[in-house]
Amino acid sequence: MKISIVIPAYNEEKQIGRLVSYLYENAKNHLAEKIIVVDCGSKDKTVEVAERAGAKVLASPKGRAIQMNTGAKTAKGEVLYFVHADTTPPASFAKDILQAINEGYEIGCYRFKFNSDKQVLKLNSWVTRFDKIFFRGGDQTLFVKRKIFEELGSYDEKYVIMEEYDFIKKARKKALFKIMQDDVLVSARKYEMNSYLRVSFANFIVFSMFRLGASPQKIFDVYKTLIQHPKESFADKR
Repeated sequence: MKISIVIPAYNEEKQIGRLVSYLYENAKNHLAEKIIVVDCGSKDKTVEVAERAGAKVLASPKGRAIQMNTGAKTAKGEVLYFVHADTTPPASFAKDILQAINEGYEIGCYRFKFNSDKQVLKLNSWVTRFDKIFFRGGDQTLFVKRKIFEELGSYDEKYVIMEEYDFIKKARKKALFKIMQDDVLVSARKYEMNSYLRVSFANFIVFSMFRLGASPQKIFDVYKTLIQHPKESFADKR
């Protein structure tokens, strides 16, 4: 069983080359094709750096759900693995994913920890070991069997944020979900630009809106007013 890696990216020239090289180094012979980077109009050298690292780069309209769906349509693997550009999965990711699938799981993620020594962020990392939707998110990376992904109709492109929550919520009604007991290393840049309390408050508000059935556009509009995002792309996706 082969894995296709899809990375949505925008203005990630500082991260993308290192990530693509790292994934190639540790995927061994488990990849179905070149790593797929889906760029949505980066203004820096993301495309050039990704291609130089050996990735296949696709162009897409803005919006992470759209980008990931674009990559999935091109991917040939029986397993799709979605990785954000500012994260680093464990070196054992390919083995872990295939082992989880052999155990009967069709979708899953890792726990995560931030690349920061701040104690408050360590608390956020610690709770991701628990199997609750509030503690999930795209930063933890997500693997899913292609069959399940297609049966669920892929990511809902109405969502600019919360697309992973929406997908996981639907997928768990159909497939066994596994939290792999290792950590993805995640950039803390959003917390560094804002404050821990501000980001935590924003996360609580938008998750509550999601649970209460607010429209994707309304959730996005509220989130955009609550925090500054490290990349200018976030503010102009709509």
